Amino acid sequence: MPTPSTWIDVTTTIEDGMVHWPDNAPVHITHTSSIANGDAANVTKLSMSAHTATHVDAPLHFIANGDDVTTLDLATLMGPVRLVQIQDPEAIKLSEIQDLPLAPGERVLFKTRNSSSEWATAPFKKDFVALAADAAKFLQEKGVICVGVDYLSVGGPEAHHALLDNGITVIEGLALQQVEPGAYEMICLPLKIKGSDGAPARVLLKPLA
Repeated sequence: MPTPSTWIDVTTTIEDGMVHWPDNAPVHITHTSSIANGDAANVTKLSMSAHTATHVDAPLHFIANGDDVTTLDLATLMGPVRLVQIQDPEAIKLSEIQDLPLAPGERVLFKTRNSSSEWATAPFKKDFVALAADAAKFLQEKGVICVGVDYLSVGGPEAHHALLDNGITVIEGLALQQVEPGAYEMICLPLKIKGSDGAPARVLLKPLA
């Protein structure tokens, strides 16, 4: 059982051939230089979408002239966070989260049925649990500053707009299989890629005492 001093890595490992959004670039990891082949060093080439594995969405992802990932307020991605277990097997619905005592400035991560398996190395699931549009609107009205989910997308266009249009940072593709609901400290740092609508990120959680 993690102690308050233990950092838990909830980043989905990026690996060759892993699941990706159907119309995004597939994930390919190859070696362009190899010591075994007589080269001076090992060098790896990455080919993938910015929305691979654990990643952060920028407003540009759904807003034509939105800000890119380099402009994200990193303060929204670091600090106390609430990890909530969702019981509904279909969606993160308003009816299940409307009684959460959320305050302005909170961060919230949702653990769903998606985390019952190692989804990253399985075929793409069309029926993944996502955030319903009215639930996304509720989070926006509550003043939440960051929302995280355990699959490749937070939800449909309406859910994305409810969050991204209002300055709410979105984390997708979290590896929450081994993490219990509760209060944590979070560090999430996306790669700084100029002009990109998203970026892979490393995410760490530490239980709050």
